Amino acid sequence: MQQLDRQRLLSRRRFLGLAASAAVAWQLAPWPDTVAAALSGVPPSRAPVITPTLEAFSDTVIPGAKRWPGDRAVAGVAPGAGAVQAGAIQMMNFPPAGISPVLPAFAALLTTRAEAYAMEQGIVLDPIVPALVALDFDQRTALLLELLDPAAPDSIAWFALSAMPFLAYNTAGYVDTATAMREGHPGLKAIGFPEPDADGLWRFPVFSYRKRLADELPLTSASGSPP
Repeated sequence: MQQLDRQRLLSRRRFLGLAASAAVAWQLAPWPDTVAAALSGVPPSRAPVITPTLEAFSDTVIPGAKRWPGDRAVAGVAPGAGAVQAGAIQMMNFPPAGISPVLPAFAALLTTRAEAYAMEQGIVLDPIVPALVALDFDQRTALLLELLDPAAPDSIAWFALSAMPFLAYNTAGYVDTATAMREGHPGLKAIGFPEPDADGLWRFPVFSYRKRLADELPLTSASGSPP
């Protein structure tokens, strides 16, 4: 049992390392073009399958508690709100992110990969829910490890998708930050992001080095912009 737990921990650590790097890489790659190329030719998924499949994917990246007792997409392996509650689906559909047009293809390919993984592992899937949702949390993690393997031919696409739950949870990037804080965004709250002032702006009256390092330039604007 201890050996099994250790293997799970190591797998999870490797997965998180790969997925976290996706959020950093997001800033460096021309994602809309590379994702579209990687997913070209993939038939779109049926609409009822898309959201729960992408939710199961997001919950594997940053897990959270079930939203209701019968929630299947969220595995419920962690307390509190995870990526799904923090707006992962909203982030995926955020136009500047550039991947919303290919979300149906992502869902279709996830379903195909989950079905293939289940067949390889001898897992009987519940036909009532999408294939990825039918897998348990450890099985989802193992599958996503395969998808995010840098040696995999389409890993660039999965890096793009994996960045979305991280950005949703840690930045609430699909909405302005003041609104996210006012509405109690769980990710920003969890990382201890500071509350804005009453007017929705952030000011920092205490110097980070506990002393003023330089005098303010003459003619500096009220907003702090240099002359």
